[in-house]
Amino acid sequence: MSAQQLIQYITWAFYLFIFFNVAIQAVRQPLDANFDIALFFTTTALIIAISTSELAGWLSTTGYVVPVTVALLLTLPYLLLRLVDDFSFVPFWLKRGAELTLFLLVVAGVLYVAPYPGWLNFLMLAYLVLLLIYCAIAFIRAAWQANGVTQRRMVAVATGTILLVSLFLLADVQLVAPALADTVMIFSGLVSLASGISYYLGFAPPVFLRRAWQEPELRAFLGRAASLPRLPDTASILQKLEEGASSSLGAPNARVGLWNPDDKVLRFVLDDGRVFDLDVARGSPAGQAFATKRPVFVPKYTYDDETPRPQNRMAEVTSLMIAPIIAGDRTLGVLSVYAPRTPVFVEDDLSLVQLLADQAAVILESRALIDEAARVRAREEATRMKDDFLSAAAHDLKTPLTTLIAQAQLLERRTLRHPEAPPDLQSIQRLVKEGQRLKNLVLELLDAMRAEQGMLLGQREQTDLVELVRETCAHHGANEHSCIVDSDGPVIGIYDRNRMSQLIENLVENAVKYSPDGGEVRVQVLSEHGQAHLLVCDTGIGIPAEDLPHVFDRFYRGKNVEDKRFMGMGLGLFICRGIVEQHGGRIWATRNPYRGTTMHVMLPSGVEEGGNDH
Repeated sequence: MSAQQLIQYITWAFYLFIFFNVAIQAVRQPLDANFDIALFFTTTALIIAISTSELAGWLSTTGYVVPVTVALLLTLPYLLLRLVDDFSFVPFWLKRGAELTLFLLVVAGVLYVAPYPGWLNFLMLAYLVLLLIYCAIAFIRAAWQANGVTQRRMVAVATGTILLVSLFLLADVQLVAPALADTVMIFSGLVSLASGISYYLGFAPPVFLRRAWQEPELRAFLGRAASLPRLPDTASILQKLEEGASSSLGAPNARVGLWNPDDKVLRFVLDDGRVFDLDVARGSPAGQAFATKRPVFVPKYTYDDETPRPQNRMAEVTSLMIAPIIAGDRTLGVLSVYAPRTPVFVEDDLSLVQLLADQAAVILESRALIDEAARVRAREEATRMKDDFLSAAAHDLKTPLTTLIAQAQLLERRTLRHPEAPPDLQSIQRLVKEGQRLKNLVLELLDAMRAEQGMLLGQREQTDLVELVRETCAHHGANEHSCIVDSDGPVIGIYDRNRMSQLIENLVENAVKYSPDGGEVRVQVLSEHGQAHLLVCDTGIGIPAEDLPHVFDRFYRGKNVEDKRFMGMGLGLFICRGIVEQHGGRIWATRNPYRGTTMHVMLPSGVEEGGNDH
């Protein structure tokens, strides 16, 4: 047996093996795509059967053997065109034109006796090659648009089609150069075998190969699964789940529908952001999978107007695989994987969809636990802040209230004992002072509430910050503290004058209060690139590094602040931040190199270069 014959027999045996496999698949699942695949390899098997019979002497090369063989060869590219339409899309006019041309060429092959005239051979060869080239380009385009398993299958089919074109071209080389006939025959046998292998891998890949193709995408998805529960929101998690499912199965679309117990529906978010509620009682495949807690495979499904459709569908008939997402005894929803063409899936993929749905259940449950933990922490934080507020408010309000009551009782007793005595001016002044202090505490609480609501600011007007700073420093530059203003000139902006005065007062007052041993408080007002930069620097107790990010939070006080020594509720800097941010600026604190703190305020001036309001 020659090498040429050995290769030929191996090729024939392999094509027959594929034929039996796809025929069984077509019987088990009588779908259009499986039927077209079976027809393609049935035609190939018939050509092999005729060639084998001729070699065995069972058939004569005269009569209708040649026209039948030619008709079968011409049918191959048309059947391949049908397969292109099964996996992708073929224009209607091209399908009808290919059918008409095939019919005319077959009729001509029957009417003319071999050998055929040159023009007929040319037309037949042109039909074969041009249609195969179109199919190869179509499969390459489908591979480019697909992903995962489907992409690999389309690459294999495109390779097989290119090899089939090469096979027919090699046949022409054999006619033109008879001296190379033996070499061309061996090479043609190898090309034919390679084409058969490519078609087998593309049209009927074995399960183990599909799993090997799916492994990279599946492994990548599972590798990302641990981080998915920590995405910003559930919508982002669902998007990543859908992307992972579609890439793992080579399908263009996937959708997660979550069960809404209040409305008794499965809620899907469509590609355009719209929300679709699916009534599970309608008997849809998704409802069936949800109700039975079992995966469902629908090879051919026609959408109605009430069913969510994947984006860019290419036909009304779509293949669906749907698996329930189950966590313990609760069904959280369903994972639906869509394909615009039936042969994208095989029934064995259903177990993979269920695996992905199980992983989705773990991810969604983890997210639910994270959200619950966040809610618990939020409640604990709210309780802590409430306790801190009550403690601070009670402590700060108790002192002036105690003084007010004690002083009022003292005045009452003196008046009862000596009605004719003159008023005690000193006691009255103390009452006024403590009443004013109590009023300021209440106003501070109200300002904190307005800061949270973004309602601190009133009417804005042209304001000179340097002037406000000088007025404030004039009140505080006494005794052991000195308040120094450092500025090159007026710094004017459009601000709420009262709130800016309150801001400067709070910052300077803090600098004085937290410098119990006295020292210098320096306030700089600078104009930088159309913005006002205010710096309040002290030499006091400073702020620990770990407290710097939090000192502007509500009710927050530094760890080095003693409540008995430094009274306050931790609202001053919170209100300052509200004033600054509602002006469109920012505020931050830095530690001085040796001692104390510097508060920075950066504000937009709100004044154009010409000095006019915006």
